[in-house]
Amino acid sequence: MFEDRTYKRTFYSAPQSVTSLVAAFLEPALTVLAFVAVTLYYDEPLDRPALTLGLLVFALTLPGRNRFRDSLTAAGVDIVTSWITLIAILALCGYATRSLHYFEDEVLLSWILATPVLQFGAVAIGQQILRRLAARPSARRSAVVVGGGALGVKVARALDEIKDHGVDFVGYFDDRTDERLEPEATPLRLGGLRDVANYVTRHNVREVYITLPLGSQPRIVELLEQVQGTTASLFFVPDVFGISIIQGRLQDMNGIPVVGICETPFTGTNELVKRASDLVLATLILILISPVLLAIAIGVRLSSPGPIIFTQRRNGLDGTEIVVYKFRSMRVQDDGPVVRQATKDDPRITPFGAFIRRTSLDELPQFINVLQGRMSIVGPRPHAVAHNEQYRQLIKAYMVRHKVKPGITGWAQVNGLRGETDTIEKMRQRVEYDLEYLRNWTLGLDLQIIVRTIRVVFFDNHAY
Repeated sequence: MFEDRTYKRTFYSAPQSVTSLVAAFLEPALTVLAFVAVTLYYDEPLDRPALTLGLLVFALTLPGRNRFRDSLTAAGVDIVTSWITLIAILALCGYATRSLHYFEDEVLLSWILATPVLQFGAVAIGQQILRRLAARPSARRSAVVVGGGALGVKVARALDEIKDHGVDFVGYFDDRTDERLEPEATPLRLGGLRDVANYVTRHNVREVYITLPLGSQPRIVELLEQVQGTTASLFFVPDVFGISIIQGRLQDMNGIPVVGICETPFTGTNELVKRASDLVLATLILILISPVLLAIAIGVRLSSPGPIIFTQRRNGLDGTEIVVYKFRSMRVQDDGPVVRQATKDDPRITPFGAFIRRTSLDELPQFINVLQGRMSIVGPRPHAVAHNEQYRQLIKAYMVRHKVKPGITGWAQVNGLRGETDTIEKMRQRVEYDLEYLRNWTLGLDLQIIVRTIRVVFFDNHAY
């Protein structure tokens, strides 16, 4: 479902490292530049609060997304969505710290309106520059695919979709007969494996993508020996479409190249950014909702006998067992080897419990789990340990979602997969969205999910 997108992004970014570097700093730089320009325009001082806001905005928007690869429409929608999300977070921080009075309303309003316009203009100009540069004959890079199977066709499609950025897909090489090739590859077959090196040399092919199955190792070795005598760049595409690829990238292990297939996105700087955002947001949110927590605690106590807080064993990061907090919404507490999911009109749920479950207020104590480091604000929702043991046997790559800390809300929940998962297919869809989140994590995506969660809480009827 999502593997095509993963490979497309990989092939696009491989020859675009300079563009990606520019894109990473473009959005943060333009956002701060717009703020400085508007402040100076209104003759306001660049004092400590202004510098603090500038640094905070730069940190929250770094690294920026590479929107040069998107259509202008998609880039515009993404810019506006990301900017509204960021402004909502800044407004929440300003309200919680009582620092909004340091800034003039006209400065903030002008900055809010000018920044997305400036970003969109920069993306539009950048795309035009890249297209003009890529259109030069000297900038074109011809590419061939070795292997006319399903994987080869996927790679060719990915190359075709980036032709506006300097790549010209030429055709396929394969020793198999036309009947054994994919129909899409047959008319573009250029020859067999022994023909690759000569063709690459004669036609100055710049990139060769090898998509042969791993069982063809002797042929791959022979091919590499031949093609390495040319100046073409070589890329080996492993036939791993049966595997859920998470953060796939090449690493160096003491001089030995290692291809990561399934790895957490939260390493290095990403780990620090994720943890810092969790701590800041969880602290602010707990301060703001403390009266709500007290009111819910009183409601739970009056609704039925039993403790206010319900604890349940869940699987956390790397599958380790953690204890998760929730406001008790049922008359019973299931945390044994068999845990029955809540269903619509479940007799175990109290009337007050039904209200806090429908509005997700029962999840609020999990912000304490975030401060403890057991959970994140955004991530795959944790399931009961008993449910994990059941579904890990039934759903492919189910436990991969535990490569990150579980979240209070997640990508699956804001895409309609909230509430009871009464069928294997529903759980499988939830897992697919969780894996998609792991593949494409950014801080901007986290902020987008938080904002969409607020809307879902008030307008979604799937939780009970």
